[in-house]
Amino acid sequence: MTTTAAPPAEHRTPASGSAVTASASRVLVVTGISGAGRATALKALEDLGYEAVDNLPLSLVPALMGHRPLKAPLALGADVRTRDFGASALADTLDRMAVEGGARPLVVFLDCDDAHLVQRFTETRRRHPLAADRPVIDGIRLERQYVSPLRERADLVIDTSELSPADLKRVLTGHFALDRSPGIALSVLSFSYRHGLPRDADIVFDARFLRNPHYVATLKPLTGLDPAVGAYIAADEDLPDFFRHVTELVQPLLPRFEREGKSYLTIAIGCTGGRHRSVYLAERLAAWLGERGRGVSVRHRDIGRPGDPQRPEPAAESSSKDRS
Repeated sequence: MTTTAAPPAEHRTPASGSAVTASASRVLVVTGISGAGRATALKALEDLGYEAVDNLPLSLVPALMGHRPLKAPLALGADVRTRDFGASALADTLDRMAVEGGARPLVVFLDCDDAHLVQRFTETRRRHPLAADRPVIDGIRLERQYVSPLRERADLVIDTSELSPADLKRVLTGHFALDRSPGIALSVLSFSYRHGLPRDADIVFDARFLRNPHYVATLKPLTGLDPAVGAYIAADEDLPDFFRHVTELVQPLLPRFEREGKSYLTIAIGCTGGRHRSVYLAERLAAWLGERGRGVSVRHRDIGRPGDPQRPEPAAESSSKDRS
């Protein structure tokens, strides 16, 4: 069990041979920062076939494990709202479950940046459980101190700042689907550098050196999903070498990641606006991986971002696709 701080979303996976490979006896403990999506995650895991139990007092968890045959994998939710919750108390419960149950539970920690958390609590008009009569941000900061030891010992940290409920389910499916085929699950993501690097990216490629369709009047309102934009980008004399180098880098890495026990990998491709070059290349790379028998999904993070005056209807429909 590592004691170092966990990196951002999807960067950590359980070691090979752990409970993640034994579906019937798998036990997940879903915890993290209030407002980061614990309830959404438990619902997603329930849809995947897990029995989800939320906010069970920690003192009752060992009894649940001792008197319940594990006919289905189990997902336990716990955070500061849980009775007798505490970082040390939950750590002790996990250790006891490992000793008495014979398998170490996997800890999934959901995190989110402060700005998005404040926005979520404001929009839902919910009170932060530790804020009392103080501003929401005070409760968030106090909770971060409170749960930091759990983040450090987590097997998987997922940053939900930029994830929709559907995206969170996709991430959880990539890691914990019960019927997942052997091998690493891949996600290819396009994004705009204007809106920051994707927090869940494992590998990032920069496509901003290619000719930009944004400056062609007839192409500007379109996206990389449109054939005319694709043809314009494909005509760039530097594209063939770039794409070849990308595939030559990715291909040998995948079996190495699999050998290390990594179950999920996100490859991100960025450009300035996240609408043209990165979208085209993400689609092309996903197709290339699919042709080689790899299970892969493709998602375009910044197409149709709210507030975009050129938000295209087809883009919303094509924002996430499976290529398996």
